[in-house]
Amino acid sequence: MEINFIGKRALVTGVTKGIGRDIALQLSKCGAKVVGVGRNGELLASLKAEDCKIETLELDITDWNQTEHILKNIGPIDLLVNNAGMGWLKSMMDIEEKDIDSVFGVNIKALIHITELVVQNLLERNAPGAIVNVSSQASIAGLLNHTVYCASKGAVDSFTRATALEYGPKNIRVNAVNPTVIMTEMGKLGWSDPKVAQPMLEKIPLRRFGQVREVTDAVLYLLSDKASMITGVCLPVDGGFTAC
Repeated sequence: MEINFIGKRALVTGVTKGIGRDIALQLSKCGAKVVGVGRNGELLASLKAEDCKIETLELDITDWNQTEHILKNIGPIDLLVNNAGMGWLKSMMDIEEKDIDSVFGVNIKALIHITELVVQNLLERNAPGAIVNVSSQASIAGLLNHTVYCASKGAVDSFTRATALEYGPKNIRVNAVNPTVIMTEMGKLGWSDPKVAQPMLEKIPLRRFGQVREVTDAVLYLLSDKASMITGVCLPVDGGFTAC
């Protein structure tokens, strides 16, 4: 099943590494003109070196005014992937105000703001669009010591459904993907120890963690015309973890 995005312009957040970087690269390979957003200038430069067609943008998306100023002036966007995210592993009783502000600031406040800016652009052009939010299995199942992260990703899923309802009549589709543990470089650091990994693996029917490309493929499908009748969906990419 061939997917191409020729003639489309895509905005992807959190492109400096991991899932976001691969999404940007694969969108570009499929013909999209990609604008990749990240905070680390050095890693953005390495992405640009890997694919010179990708336009990179150094931006802290938690800065509301700067984000508004820059994204209002980057031209038309047809596809959006809200990939940027963060989280802390803490017991609920150890959570501080700054933990809530930082996690919600990236995972939901910035996501809502960027979605608003892209949707406004689509409406002004009377253009169809597709948006995919990168959520988590943590939005569906409680994970130990992930209290704030779980809450933020639950908000992402609810926002996805509500936005799909509101803008479906304008032919703007909004979906989410909800990965399990994915073996990014960070994932490998956190989950390579069998003693840490085994309890989680036993909860995944496929008995393995996910690979980056498996998330990317789901995102590209949902962005594409092959998914033209799909909106408001939060799609687990979790090897069956949330089916149990």
